[in-house]
Amino acid sequence: MNKQIYDRVLFESQYIIDTNETIRNAATVFGVSKSTVHKDLRDRLWEIDKDMYEKVSSILQYHVDIKHIRGGESTKRKFLAKKVN
Repeated sequence: MNKQIYDRVLFESQYIIDTNETIRNAATVFGVSKSTVHKDLRDRLWEIDKDMYEKVSSILQYHVDIKHIRGGESTKRKFLAKKVN
């Protein structure tokens, strides 16, 4: 793994740990695709730092667990906004 990818993986993982953000938000911040961030955090991070991988993995699992709630709230706001107009 080259140095640039290695550093990016560590920066992305530290960002996720510090901010509890989603893969989508991390991709926007680092200017890469969601697929790249996902591969970095799920595959490459395991090879670099297993402890950090566990922390990131628990944060990402939390986002998966609440995804249906966020989607429902978003849809509710969308239709309430349409109803007002």
